[in-house]
Amino acid sequence: MKKTIPTITPQEVEHRLQKGEKLNIIDVREAEEIAEGKIPEAKHIALGTLADRLHELNPSNEYIMVCRSGGRSERACELLQEHGFKVKNIVGGMLDWEKVRHNK
Repeated sequence: MKKTIPTITPQEVEHRLQKGEKLNIIDVREAEEIAEGKIPEAKHIALGTLADRLHELNPSNEYIMVCRSGGRSERACELLQEHGFKVKNIVGGMLDWEKVRHNK
């Protein structure tokens, strides 16, 4: 049975960052996508390398995953959940994040 992936909106992430919360955001896009911009607080771990880099993550932290539109980050969430991590997926990914940033 597949677990439901908890989600968070780009607006919520932005609001929490503005309040000074330290969020553990992981961007699972490819390096060339990251070159076009990312959430400044995000750590880059491409989806294809995530399984090999789990040792870099702290199981007591919650991780907020992001990609371009939400599909790859959902797969990343599933992988992390299987290893006992607490995760949330940013709804709409960077496409919606950019909209939030530009509507300020």
